[in-house]
Amino acid sequence: MRATIAMVVALIVSTLALGQDRPTIAAQPNTVFVGTDGKFEANPDTALMQFNISAQEGTSREAYDRASKAVEQVRQILRSNGVEPKAAEIGYFSLQPVYDFKTAKRKLVGYQVNANVSLKLKDFSKVAPIVQQLADTDVTENQSLNYTLEDMDAAKTKAVEDAYRRARESAAALARSAGRTLGELSYASVDTFENVRPMPIARTMMKMNAAAAAPAPTEEFTPQTISVTAHVNALFGLK
Repeated sequence: MRATIAMVVALIVSTLALGQDRPTIAAQPNTVFVGTDGKFEANPDTALMQFNISAQEGTSREAYDRASKAVEQVRQILRSNGVEPKAAEIGYFSLQPVYDFKTAKRKLVGYQVNANVSLKLKDFSKVAPIVQQLADTDVTENQSLNYTLEDMDAAKTKAVEDAYRRARESAAALARSAGRTLGELSYASVDTFENVRPMPIARTMMKMNAAAAAPAPTEEFTPQTISVTAHVNALFGLK
C-alpha cells in the first residue's frame, strides 16, 4: 500500500514539474493532444562588424587629434567601399588620463582616447575588403564580425508552420491507429526559441605585411545559418 501511495505521489510531482513548462490541458472526450517541435534554418541577413579605436599621447589634445586622424581613415575606408560613414555607430567615447603606478606616488604619463564602433552591412561582399583594409591601416583593434538575423519574425513564422505541420501529422497518425478521423483544431499554444550563433571571425587584428596579398579571413566562407525552433501544443477533435 505504501509503495502504491509513493508511486502516486511521484506521478503527481512529475506532472506538476512538467506543467511549469507546458500548459495543462484538461482531458476531454473524443480529442487528441499532441506537442511537437518545428525548426527553420535561416540565412543571416546582416553582418555586424565591431572594433575599437584607441590612441594614447602625452597630452589630451595630442591624443584627441591622433584619434581624430584614425577615425578619418576609417571614414575613408568606408567611403571607398561604398558605405556612408553615418552607417557606423559609436557605442562609447572616452578620454582619460593614464598613470604610472610603479612608484609610491602615481605619475601622469599621458592621455588615452577609446571609442567603440559598430557597423551593420547588408551587402556581405563588402565585409572582406573592409576587414582587410582596417587591418592594413593599423588604426583599430579588437575587431569582431558576427552574422545575425534582423528579420527574425519571418523565421519564427516558418518554424511555427513546421511545428504545426508535424503536430497535425502526429495527431492524424494517432487517430488512424484508433480507427478514428482527425477533426478540427480546438486549441493551440506556441513557444519559439532563437538559437543565434554569432561567429567571431577576427579579433585583435594586427597590421598586416604589405607584401602579403593573402585574402581576408572572411573570404570564400559561407556565413553560418541561424536556427529558429518552435514548440506547438495542439488539441484536435476526433470524429
